[in-house]
Amino acid sequence: MTAPPDSAVADPSAWVARFATLIPAGGRVLDFACGRGRHARWLARHGWEVEAVDRDAAALATLAGEPRVSVAQADLENGDWPYGTACFDAIVVTNYLYRPRLGLLLDCLAADGVLIYETFMLGNERFGRPGNPEFLLRPGELLERLAADYTIVAFEQGEVARPRPAVVQRVCAVKGQGITVLPDR
Repeated sequence: MTAPPDSAVADPSAWVARFATLIPAGGRVLDFACGRGRHARWLARHGWEVEAVDRDAAALATLAGEPRVSVAQADLENGDWPYGTACFDAIVVTNYLYRPRLGLLLDCLAADGVLIYETFMLGNERFGRPGNPEFLLRPGELLERLAADYTIVAFEQGEVARPRPAVVQRVCAVKGQGITVLPDR
């Protein structure tokens, strides 16, 4: 199967596109729980080397042949952790949360690496899925989790209207304290 034409590929999250400029040119990016790979495609087409991981083999198959994208099928919630001592210049996560392995995921980010994370939070249940609190962040949860070891570049939480009504929490952070973040890094 080949990648769909550009017109069939969903646009990246505005949050991801906004902060991707902080990722070192040509850097290695992990698109975690990538689904059909809208961010993997977009990042690769902008010059980054991307590893796209998801448990859905059919979704990953849509990335076949995409330059600068390697795929890995893995159960991200059970069994062996697929990344051992792997190290990435950036990690992108959207619309996914599994707290028991968040620490392992953060360990895969290199010093000075960029974390771009955007997912649903409490309050989203009134808009539909996900509605289970296990998959919804608590207010300020990402800030609390990252405060000791990261420089927070930007943080937002609350209700959004686009791309669909939802309650979300977003963070862009650089691993390490007191890092000066320049827009053209």
